[in-house]
Amino acid sequence: MSVSGMDQSERLHGLDALRAGALLLGVVLHASLSFFPQQIWIVADDSRSIGAAWLFFTIHLFRMTAFFLIAGLFAHMMLARRGWVGFAKDRAMRIAGPLAAFWFPVMAGIVTALVWNAHANGLVTPGAPPPPPPTYDWTNFPLTHLWFLWVLTLFYAAVMILRAVLVWVDREGRLGSVADRITGALIGPWTPVVLAAPLALALWLDPKWIAFFAVPTPDAGVIPHTSALVGFGLAFGLGFMLDRRRDLLGRIARWSPLFLIVAAISGVAAYVLAGGPNIAPMTAQTGAKALAAAVTALAVYASALAAMGLCLRFLSGHSPVRRYLSDASYWVYIVHLPLVMLAQVWVQDWAGPWGLKLAGVSLGVFAVCLVSYELLIRHGFMGRWLNGRRVPWRNKPTPALVPAE
Repeated sequence: MSVSGMDQSERLHGLDALRAGALLLGVVLHASLSFFPQQIWIVADDSRSIGAAWLFFTIHLFRMTAFFLIAGLFAHMMLARRGWVGFAKDRAMRIAGPLAAFWFPVMAGIVTALVWNAHANGLVTPGAPPPPPPTYDWTNFPLTHLWFLWVLTLFYAAVMILRAVLVWVDREGRLGSVADRITGALIGPWTPVVLAAPLALALWLDPKWIAFFAVPTPDAGVIPHTSALVGFGLAFGLGFMLDRRRDLLGRIARWSPLFLIVAAISGVAAYVLAGGPNIAPMTAQTGAKALAAAVTALAVYASALAAMGLCLRFLSGHSPVRRYLSDASYWVYIVHLPLVMLAQVWVQDWAGPWGLKLAGVSLGVFAVCLVSYELLIRHGFMGRWLNGRRVPWRNKPTPALVPAE
């Protein structure tokens, strides 16, 4: 079925693929950090290259914005199918539940990698007392890479509250048609520019904004940065409204080549304006910061929309492999970061080109995650918990009876 012909009951395989790709690319993204020319990560490999910084920047530019765009669309879809009570129960179980259940083991794995790295690099003096543990409160609580579950939970709560207010105010349901017309007017070659304006302002006003990291990931503290709420919130909201206007997905797919060109040009410009892998924040609200914020915001949305459109154009058919990876991607992302860090510590002193080591770390972590998913998650209660369904083991064929001679 063509993109333009999709209805509300049609499974959006292309968007499933994009969501899975956004999560799975997190493995490569985090694995690349140890190969940067300068150390910005706990683990610093002996083999480093500017290519790792370019790879990180390219993935980071669109990945989570595209993810929240898809999350918003699927949120509206689930609301329409299950209603408010069913939606709230499902999101509490499959989003808030994994955050609560996996945060501690994930954090324990990260601490293990940090301790091993400290010993491996001679940062621990034998017999010396350990350093005092860090203190945390609501402003710096370490959400780690699971921050997206917390932000999703906040967005879901905001959607339910806002929708309840609108239903109470608009008893005749007229606002829905107005919102649909606004969404239709928003989608076109101008969409990245319109979305970029509020994000650029938020980035320009942020005194801690690091241009190289584009939209800052709110991985510390229970109240996300304003720029993160704006950047990811706009994507989530647009996706939410797009599910009401599935016909507009075809328009995004048609404009995807233009979005890709804009993303490539603005992305390169954003990297240059950021000064490459420079982690110094732009504190002053200067003209240079305004330009960097505007170009970066444009690149963020153009690349996310390009990824969405291209997946709709080329990955909308059913694929058992893509469906399997889509199911596995949630588990892979939850458990990958401690494994990536442990692998980085293990190979940091090995001889060899950075690209080969990065591929080894990424593929090794993928293998461990996928094997554990197949053996421990997919076919049991964990599969139903994380993916909403449990895939039964294939029944072995009954052996043919051989008549006795």
